Amino acid sequence: MAQKPQSILGKFLVWRLKNIPQRQFILVLSVFVGLISGSVAVLLKNSVHFIQELLRGEYLLDFHILFYFGFPIIGIFLTVLIARAIIKEPIGDGIPSTLYAISKRNGIIRPFKMYASIITSSITVGFGGSVGLEGPTVSTGAAIGSNLARMMHLNYKSRILLISCATTGALSSILQTPIAAVVFAIEVFSLDLTLGSLVPLLLSSVAGALMSIFFTGEGYLFPFKIQEPFIVNDLPFYLILGVLAAIFSIYFNKVYFFIEGFFHKIKHAYLRVLIGGLSLGTLLFFIPALYGEGYETINQLLNGQVELVLQNNIFNGIIEHEILVLLLVFGLVIFKVFATSLTLHSGGVGGIFAPTLFMGSALGYVYARLINYLNIARLSESNFTLIGMGALMAGVLHAPLTAIFLIAEVTGGYGLFLPLMITSAVAFAVVKAFVPHSVYAIQLAQRGELITHDKDSAVLTLMKLESVIETDFSPTHADMNLGELVNVVSHCKRNLFPVLDENENLTGVLTLDDFRHIMFDQNLYDRTYVRDLMSTPPEIIDVQDRMELVIKKFQDSSAWNLPVTQEGRYIGFVSKSKLFNVYRRKLIEFSGDR
Repeated sequence: MAQKPQSILGKFLVWRLKNIPQRQFILVLSVFVGLISGSVAVLLKNSVHFIQELLRGEYLLDFHILFYFGFPIIGIFLTVLIARAIIKEPIGDGIPSTLYAISKRNGIIRPFKMYASIITSSITVGFGGSVGLEGPTVSTGAAIGSNLARMMHLNYKSRILLISCATTGALSSILQTPIAAVVFAIEVFSLDLTLGSLVPLLLSSVAGALMSIFFTGEGYLFPFKIQEPFIVNDLPFYLILGVLAAIFSIYFNKVYFFIEGFFHKIKHAYLRVLIGGLSLGTLLFFIPALYGEGYETINQLLNGQVELVLQNNIFNGIIEHEILVLLLVFGLVIFKVFATSLTLHSGGVGGIFAPTLFMGSALGYVYARLINYLNIARLSESNFTLIGMGALMAGVLHAPLTAIFLIAEVTGGYGLFLPLMITSAVAFAVVKAFVPHSVYAIQLAQRGELITHDKDSAVLTLMKLESVIETDFSPTHADMNLGELVNVVSHCKRNLFPVLDENENLTGVLTLDDFRHIMFDQNLYDRTYVRDLMSTPPEIIDVQDRMELVIKKFQDSSAWNLPVTQEGRYIGFVSKSKLFNVYRRKLIEFSGDR
């Protein structure tokens, strides 16, 4: 007789199995996780505002240098101190770490990530770190979804769906863009979209947005109304802006990973803080507009208040010169990625979502204003500022649909939908030709660990080579004679034998067919050796090989079994039948709506 569960959770799960079908249960959980993630996003945003208000108090108004130079260093130092002394775990990058958990950890995210990013990112951004809050918000929501799914004993497919629901609710809450949040989850997490997964995403997104409205009121991220409609004659200028956005998306990518590589070589954490903090402080002192997330600057550019963007700048006294204004705003495009990279790679916690929008807005603004200054055409600077944001997001994040719906939603209208589609598509297409993967995914893709919309590739990524290696083969040695080999065969159920040297390095393979015709001829027992019978395997699988390469080796060799080695040492064999059985089970698990 099965023992009845004693805990409240156990009793609930038993009751749930009897009374609530799985599909309906997922819908209930999607709403619940959307509400929780939305609340977390509100908490994070308000925490940052609270810290910023404290730092901007009257007693610090006269300390301009401290505000722009010293506070970001203090914020990064406190972030690293908390991470090392209190949390004592590597926090990791928000969205990339979530993608890694989906592809290589079966969607299991450790519980500490439900609070680590909230604490550390609020300090980083609150003290002026030049990063955004969207990445940490998504990371926190994903951790909530993962751990709730584990608590409810959900399978892999449902666990990934709940992670996506949580991130959708979090993003919808922090941006108040429910449609864009759903599209983001589909594009970035490469969900296998079905009606069964779309409805929970919509519910969690609405729940997250409602939590934001309940606590902070209804309002757009950029309180801007489109004043000038899309003009067809401006189409060539939008196409050029798409190409420019692609160029600066590639520039963002190269600078971001160059600075990451530089800091990776510095092993001491507090030395990274010192170098990165001083560099960031210097940059912010000369270009104050790079301070913090940058949404205030974006709104100022949208409303044509460029004098507010450039206030406190050392060139403030001579910004009436048009060329200098253009150069200073263009400097925001050039140096924002430096400020963001220095913040993140020196120890700060944040995301690149907001910096991408910041760079795009500055690029669109300076491009339109330059065209107007040269009297080439009369362009709407506010419209091109908006379109630039979407185009750069499409290029850097490889999320053109998210870019289109985000800009449309945050502005409260779809009047620029056509130029958004055109510019984002051009930017994405050009970048894709040079940088196949987004900043979020490029390192995972290089290691072959990235889930994609290609179902076959996604399933292979989820498979682990260790799960298909078989080790119950009897080893032989090249100097073993036929009589000894027959004795080995008599105690073995396999008809395949690895040939090893004294260091257990693989030197060849032997099958029963290779000596079946002589195995009963005792006259040959002392005169025939394994080295005379063995053959070289057509392919050898290394334990580090990706599953795509393993499949290719089977296809190229037409073999049914291939040996697996690690640095030359024999580990076991992989059989084609075992490989495809595991693939089939993983495909059912990946695609099923159970």
